[in-house]
Amino acid sequence: MTTARDPVADLRRIAFLLERANEATYRVRAFRSAAKTLSGLPAGEVAQRAAAGTLTELSGVGDVTARCVIESLAGEEPVYLRRLNATEGVDLDDAAAALRSALRGDCHTHSDWSDGGSPIEEMALAAVELGHEYVVLTDHSPSLKVARGLTADRLKRQLDYVAAVNEALPEGFRILTGIEVDILADGSLDQEDELLARLDVVVGSLHSGLRDESAKMTRRMLRAVENPHLDVLGHCTGRMVANRPAGAEGPGDRGHRKRLRPPSDFDAAAVFAACAEHGKAVEINSRPERQDPPKRLMRQALEAGCVFTISTDAHAPGQLDWQRFGCERAALCGVPADRVVNTWPATQLVDWAAGHER
Repeated sequence: MTTARDPVADLRRIAFLLERANEATYRVRAFRSAAKTLSGLPAGEVAQRAAAGTLTELSGVGDVTARCVIESLAGEEPVYLRRLNATEGVDLDDAAAALRSALRGDCHTHSDWSDGGSPIEEMALAAVELGHEYVVLTDHSPSLKVARGLTADRLKRQLDYVAAVNEALPEGFRILTGIEVDILADGSLDQEDELLARLDVVVGSLHSGLRDESAKMTRRMLRAVENPHLDVLGHCTGRMVANRPAGAEGPGDRGHRKRLRPPSDFDAAAVFAACAEHGKAVEINSRPERQDPPKRLMRQALEAGCVFTISTDAHAPGQLDWQRFGCERAALCGVPADRVVNTWPATQLVDWAAGHER
C-alpha cells in the first residue's frame, strides 16, 4: 500500500535546496508560498483538491508546485525534489574541478572568420596552453549576417585553411572542423547538407524568433534535433541573464552585445526526449552572461538521459578558460563526466558525431 508523503514538507525542502543553490528568489518564493497556503487548509482538503484537479485555484499554487503535491500525495518523491537531492552534500568545488580536469576539448568556439576577435591559430594555441587536446571551430552560418556568418564558399575555404593550420600545430593537438549553424524558422539548418556532412561537429542554435510561442518553437527545435547533421543543441533557451563581464569582449566580438533576455518558451520534456532518442548533446554554455540552460532544465535533460557538451562559446582566447563556469553549474546539477562528450578523445567524439548521419 502506498503511503502518502507530506507535500508541505516536500515543498519547503525544495525551497530550501533552491535557496542553498542560489537560485532566483522568485522560484524559492513560489514553493514557500505554496507550502504556506497548503499548511493552512483543513485536514484532507489538499488530497481532495489534488483528486479534483483544483489545486491551482488556490492562491500561491501554480502548475509546477501542484504537480509536486500530487506526486508527494501518491507516495513518490517529487521529481523536482529528486533532482535537487541528487547533489545534496556534494563538495561542488571538488566536483567542478574533477569535471574540468576530465575535459579534453571545447566544442563551441569562434574566430575572426565570423564574429570572433582572434585568428584561428591564436585560438588554437590558447587551447593548447590550457591543456586541451582539441578545439572545435564553430563560426556562424550565413543567415547571421551581423556576425559575418560563413557562406558556403567561405566555409569551404576555411576547411582548407584549417587543414593547413593543423599541419603546423603541436603534436597531439587538433582543430576539429565545425559550425554553429542557425536553426531557421522552419527548423532546417542554415548551410548546405553536403558541407554539413563534411564537418566533424555541428552545433545548431537559435538566434532569431526567440519570442515565438511555445508550440512553434518546440516544432522548430524538434525538426532540428531530428536532422542527422546536427550533433549538439547550442544554448537551448537563448537567454541572457547578465551584462557581459568587464573585459569579456574581444575585438570583433559582436555576437554577444545583448541586453538581458528571458529564456525562450518550448516543451523542454519533448525536446530533451528527442535529444536522448537521437543521441544529440545538449550544450552547457559557459558564457557568464548566458548560463544556458538554466539549472532546472539541465537537471531535466540529465534525467531524460541526454548527453552534454560543456563549451565556452569563446570569441577570444581568454574566454577559452570559461569552461570552469560551465563545470561549476554542471557539478551543481550532478552531471557526471561520462555524460559529457568532450571528455572523450577526439577520435571518439568525431565517430560519435559521424554516427548521427548513418
